[in-house]
Amino acid sequence: MQIQTEPIGSIPRPAELLEGLKAFAAGNIGTAELERLSRQALQDTIRRLEETGSPVISDGEQTKPSFATYPISGMQHLDPNGVIIPFADGHTRQLPKLTAGPFRYQLHAADFLRTARSLTNFPVKQAVISASALSLLYPSEGIEGYSHEAFINDLLDEQERDIRDCLAAGAHNVQIDFTEARLSLKLDNSKGLLRSFIALNNRVLDRFTDAEREKIGVHSCPGGDHDSTHSADIAYGELLPLLFELKATNFYLQYASEKNKRKVLEVLKEVLRPGQRVFIGVTNVLDPRVESPEEVRDSILEAAEYIPVSQLGTTDDCGFSPFADDVSTSREIAFAKIRARIEGTQLAERSIGKKQMAV
Repeated sequence: MQIQTEPIGSIPRPAELLEGLKAFAAGNIGTAELERLSRQALQDTIRRLEETGSPVISDGEQTKPSFATYPISGMQHLDPNGVIIPFADGHTRQLPKLTAGPFRYQLHAADFLRTARSLTNFPVKQAVISASALSLLYPSEGIEGYSHEAFINDLLDEQERDIRDCLAAGAHNVQIDFTEARLSLKLDNSKGLLRSFIALNNRVLDRFTDAEREKIGVHSCPGGDHDSTHSADIAYGELLPLLFELKATNFYLQYASEKNKRKVLEVLKEVLRPGQRVFIGVTNVLDPRVESPEEVRDSILEAAEYIPVSQLGTTDDCGFSPFADDVSTSREIAFAKIRARIEGTQLAERSIGKKQMAV
C-alpha cells in the first residue's frame, strides 16, 4: 500500500533571480547573467525538493515567466488588453490577446523538463497550461484572415505536441493546469462556459491512448496569487461532477483551504470513477502557517473514509508562486510545507497499514 504524493508545480523564486529579472528588464544585465541566475535557482530548487524526500519532483517553474503564458513568451502579435481576471483582494491579472495568426507556441514545456531531468535522478513531473486557458487569447472581435475555428485547430495541435513531447522526454507524468475551471462558474453560472472548456480539453485528451492518459492529469483550484483567489466562493459541488468528465487519470485538487471538507469528500465519493486517482491538497499555500505532519495525516485519514486508498494521493493546494512577481510566500515556508506533506503522508500510510493488519 502506498499513497502517492506529488508537488503541483511552482516554488517561490530566490531573491537573486527576482532581482535579476528586474535588472534584465531594465537592461542592466545581459542574457548570459540572467541564464546563470536562472540555472542557479533551478539547481537549488531541485536539490531542496530532493532533500524533502519527495518521491516525485518538479522544476519549481523557476524559469517560466508564468504557469499560464509561457507558450506565448516573446510572441510578437499580441495586444496586452485581453481578458481580465479579478481576485478577491482587488488585484487583477490580464491576459493579452492575439492580433494575428497562425498560433504557435514560442516555448515548450518539454524544454523545461529536459533541463530539470539533466540535474536529477528523481522522477520529474511537468505542468502545462490547458487549451481552454489559451483559448481566451482569441479576441471576441475576431482576427481578419484568421478564423476562430482555424485558431482552435492550431491550439489543439500545439497543446497535443506540448504534452506528447513531455511524455517522450521522460516525464513522470504531465499535469494540465485548469485553474480557470472554477472561475468559469463565476463568470457563467449556467455552466455553459465550463462545459465548453471541458469539451475543448477533451478534444486534446482524445488524441492520446488509454496508456498515455495514465500519465496525464488535471489540476484545479480557485486561483492562488498574492495570497488571494479568484473563485473560492464557488462551491466544489458545482464543479466536480463536470470536472471528472475529463478523460484524464489523475486529478489534483485544492482541498486544505476548503471550509467544508466533508462536503467535498462526499461529492468526490460520488464522482470518482474506477481508474482515476485524486490527489487532495493537504497544505494551504495561501496560509503562512506550516501544517504539522500529524495535521496532514489526520486530513488524509479523513479523506480515506470516502476515497479508496488505491485511488488517493496527496499534493499541495496550488503552486506556491505561479507568477514570478508573487513573493507572498517565502521559499523556506514552501519547502517546510512540502516536507510536512510528505511526512504526513507517510504517517497516514503507516496508520492505515496498521488498521489493515489488525483486521
